[in-house]
Amino acid sequence: MRIRFIRFFLFLCLLTGITYAQNLFGGKSRVEAGLIAEEISVQPGKAFWLAISLQMEEGWHTYWRNPGDSGLETKIQWELPDGFTAGKIQWPAPEIIREEHLVTYGYHGMIYLLVQLTPPAELQTNQPVLVKARVSWLECADICVPGETNVSLSLPVKAETPELHPAYMETFATARTKLPLVSEEWQFQASIENNTIIIYAQPPDWMKSEIEKAVFFPYTTGLIKYAEEQEFSLSGNGYRLVVPLKEKAVTPDTLAGILFSESGWRGPESEKAIEVVIEPKENIVITGSGDALTSIWMAILFSFLGGIILNLMPCVLPVLSIKIMGIINQAHDNSARPWQHGWIFTLGVLVSFWVLAGILLILKAGGAHLGWGFQLQSPVFLILLSVFMFLFALSMFGVFEIGTSLTTVGGRTNGKHGFWGSFISGITATIVATPCTAPFMGSALGFALIQPVWISMIIFTFLGLGMAAPFVLISSIPALLKFIPKPGRWMESLKQFMGFLLAATVVWLLWVLGIQSGATLVTIVLFNLLFTALAAWIYGRWGHLAMPKKNRITAVSLALVILALSNGLTYANIDNFNQAPKDMHPQDDGIQWKTFTQQEVDLLVKDGKPVFIDCTAAWCLSCQVNEEVAFSSSEVQQAFKDLNIHAFKADWTSQDESITKALARFNRNSVPLYVLYKGNPDKEPVILPELITPGIIMDALKSIER
Repeated sequence: MRIRFIRFFLFLCLLTGITYAQNLFGGKSRVEAGLIAEEISVQPGKAFWLAISLQMEEGWHTYWRNPGDSGLETKIQWELPDGFTAGKIQWPAPEIIREEHLVTYGYHGMIYLLVQLTPPAELQTNQPVLVKARVSWLECADICVPGETNVSLSLPVKAETPELHPAYMETFATARTKLPLVSEEWQFQASIENNTIIIYAQPPDWMKSEIEKAVFFPYTTGLIKYAEEQEFSLSGNGYRLVVPLKEKAVTPDTLAGILFSESGWRGPESEKAIEVVIEPKENIVITGSGDALTSIWMAILFSFLGGIILNLMPCVLPVLSIKIMGIINQAHDNSARPWQHGWIFTLGVLVSFWVLAGILLILKAGGAHLGWGFQLQSPVFLILLSVFMFLFALSMFGVFEIGTSLTTVGGRTNGKHGFWGSFISGITATIVATPCTAPFMGSALGFALIQPVWISMIIFTFLGLGMAAPFVLISSIPALLKFIPKPGRWMESLKQFMGFLLAATVVWLLWVLGIQSGATLVTIVLFNLLFTALAAWIYGRWGHLAMPKKNRITAVSLALVILALSNGLTYANIDNFNQAPKDMHPQDDGIQWKTFTQQEVDLLVKDGKPVFIDCTAAWCLSCQVNEEVAFSSSEVQQAFKDLNIHAFKADWTSQDESITKALARFNRNSVPLYVLYKGNPDKEPVILPELITPGIIMDALKSIER
């Protein structure tokens, strides 16, 4: 009896071994592979897509590019006609497969691995080409068996544009929806802390739906503990994912992989996977983590330095003439306390920054895509600011005085009245400063607008303090005021000269308005300024304190009526005559600028072409200075031609949501922004400084791969 049992057991072992050997060496595979094409023909030089199909029997699975704790990725070995090249496999998002204590990444059912082939441009037409491939995989259920097969496909070569294969159009469309989303609208950062990788995800402004749960699938094998839970949570305005690292794992310089979420990365029913390519850093600090002050303090420092440098920007210099005259007058007034005027000026700057920041944050919270200087994209605001600056210029010319801040009947300066003038100077300087972005400002503002409100307001506060700091310093040190010459006719001459600077600012504002709304509206505004000047003259001639009270009341009333009627009629007709010219930016003979579209840029970058993006606006004087200094250089223009750089101009003069999103891709919300893609899709683009020179551009162009 015992002998029979042993024989039966040996027989079963032999049968099992034979069965396994059959599966291993040519037995029936549980995976069926095929090859299909998206188009019915091949055009010389035009890339086309193929798909390797893998149909798995129920209960069996194959593996992703990173199989996890065990397994092997599917491989494709191409046998192509001469001159053909094959791209990388486009892997669909995998599923998590749990097997006892192991976790693997793979697929069940039917999947399609998309691959792009590129034929040579000199490929002869009117004859077929044969594409072959050897596909190998590991198919697993209770046991794992390697499998492989040869697939081939013959396609005709035709000169005309290929048509999509009617039988496979839906197949390829569905397959692409399962690929990871490649998008720069989501902002990702990563830190390495306590043997974990912490990934921070910041959604784009327009994203309203929430991500409920996400899992990270790394491209690098052997990096993380696949079987351990990944902790997902909210962090500030974004999300935080903690991924456990394997002991003694070597973290790559670039962390690449996909984040998977059933919620969809562009809303419900959208792509469930998004590609992540980031450089992990040691102990990076993001708002929402315990060490948030490090990044906040860096942003505060950048905003303060940017505010100081903002005083040197071309937007601000003309307006600061108002404050300069105030300092000169205060320097020779024994009854005035200049330091008080410096702090009142600071208060005006801060109040203006708080109001602008509050409006910007409220509108962004409501879904609006806005950035720094957004108010100058409005024709109504441009007209209002033009009238305001024109009145200041007339005051400096002596047509009238603003209140009694500079002179009174007795010829003595009254410091208390001057406080109002200092406060208004701070407001005016801030409003006109917003079109400019100084060095350090861009990154600070980009950081501020993705933080909680209290952090944003702190950063804007220090930006204002930086802008006001030079004037507080000068007005607070009496020794510095002694260097100002004694009063004389030169003061009146300087005051009138400063008026011309303000008038130049008005000309610039009207030029911007002309680009936005056309010449007809500018003509209407010019007539409005004419009547504004008439009102100012009436007030200055008969409204001052030396005139009888009845005359003053009449002059003030008449001036206000003229201002109200003239400006009212102008604002009432904005919509009727608001028509932008067709050619907002004439073509430069040196650099052939194209109108910016994100889709075209993405295609060129993917194809390995060098691309330069100029994010600019007519109301950005820093941008205009850069145009004349840097892009007008014959050396730069010739370099763009020699390197065959595709140059795009993103004109943000008027509100354009696509450009706002493009700025957000680089964590910016202001212009100018200059971005250079080097010609290698795997490398990060170069972001140039806000102020550029021909030398800076030429140095950047040296990084282009030829």
